[in-house]
Amino acid sequence: MKRKTKHWLLSLLILLVAGFTLLNVLAYNHASAMMNFTSNGTRTAKPEELPFWTKTRVLLIGVNVPRPIQDRVPSDFAPVCRTLSINGPENITLATWYCDQGKGTPLVILFHGYSAEKTSLLREAKILLDLGISVLLVDFRGSGGSSESYTTVGIREGDDVAAVVRYANDSLSHTHTSTILFGQSMGAVAILRAVHAHSVAPDAIILEAVFDTMLNTVRNRFAALGVPSFPSAELLVFWGGWQADFGGFSHNPVDYATSVDCFALFMHGVDDPRATIAEGRRVFAAVPGPKAFKEFQAVGHEAYASKYPHEWQTAVAEIIKKAENKHVQGAVYRRP
Repeated sequence: MKRKTKHWLLSLLILLVAGFTLLNVLAYNHASAMMNFTSNGTRTAKPEELPFWTKTRVLLIGVNVPRPIQDRVPSDFAPVCRTLSINGPENITLATWYCDQGKGTPLVILFHGYSAEKTSLLREAKILLDLGISVLLVDFRGSGGSSESYTTVGIREGDDVAAVVRYANDSLSHTHTSTILFGQSMGAVAILRAVHAHSVAPDAIILEAVFDTMLNTVRNRFAALGVPSFPSAELLVFWGGWQADFGGFSHNPVDYATSVDCFALFMHGVDDPRATIAEGRRVFAAVPGPKAFKEFQAVGHEAYASKYPHEWQTAVAEIIKKAENKHVQGAVYRRP
């Protein structure tokens, strides 16, 4: 009887070890697939749009994310636009489009989301140009015309934000009255990271669809696939950080937000399944400086300017005006 019990326990232990090993292998592969862009193939659709058998396949082998590219030139967008190449950290080259509306105008620097590139923000940039505002559209490392073929979901992209702002301060500040940073999703996270880790000090920031912690945004992806997130989400965050040499569990915009002391506008879709509105409000609550939060009804993880262009323009124009008035009045805002 004792021999049978020992055999059963040993078999159970072997199964548990094998199962945990398999989970780690799958998590490692998923992390690699999410953070390293491929050179071909079709991009895997959003998790919530996948049929059951495709979801099963994705769970087993991971997603396919081709490197985000575009074949347009800046003059296709606006006659005032031209290409600028900015030297980033680690010998990285960052591709940008600079649309200069002339001396005395504010400058808005736009940063795209995960697995996107700068032309995904042309709608927002067009609204800004129509308002008489200069814009700088940026490709993060791994996207569009920039070098590399990987992403770190906001960590090293924060370094890219810092490099671009440094360039703007050194080379463009004589033309523009204020600098405002705009980011969607990962772009919003990268802005917060740059403010926190690199002491980047813009006159205002505009953040769309920001998540609160890396772990929660990974959990949301498993929820979209309709499977339990524990312990797979934790393993994916661990292995993703290990592969890219950063602490995944400390990649938390809610912590970065405590360093923000400029005007901050948060915008969030009420029905966002990737970065829930509750997450956005937690990050918003952590900002100690002057701030505002705008909700967009019946909107998920998508561009708000496409569905609510007037409301988006009004909210953005208001915070840019505040940034401009800061210079005119000589006011300095500090954390209480």
